[in-house]
Amino acid sequence: MLIVAAVWAASPPPSPPSVPVSRKAVARHLTMDQAVRMVERRYNARVVRAESIKRAGQTVYVLRLLDRAGRVFTVRIDASSGRIL
Repeated sequence: MLIVAAVWAASPPPSPPSVPVSRKAVARHLTMDQAVRMVERRYNARVVRAESIKRAGQTVYVLRLLDRAGRVFTVRIDASSGRIL
């Protein structure tokens, strides 16, 4: 005796339409902590003061550093690109 069972496969639900997203919309900003770690490694110095300012609608991190020789200097970082200004 042969038993035949019918299996009905339901089709998967349609996936939502993909919406193109520009790279600019998903771009990540550099956090203050990331900026501090980046400049401390690059300049082999310690950040002693950090602040965030707005310049022409962009966030800029202003970091004051102290190096091993005792020199104090300031570095500005564009938060959206991570570029040193």
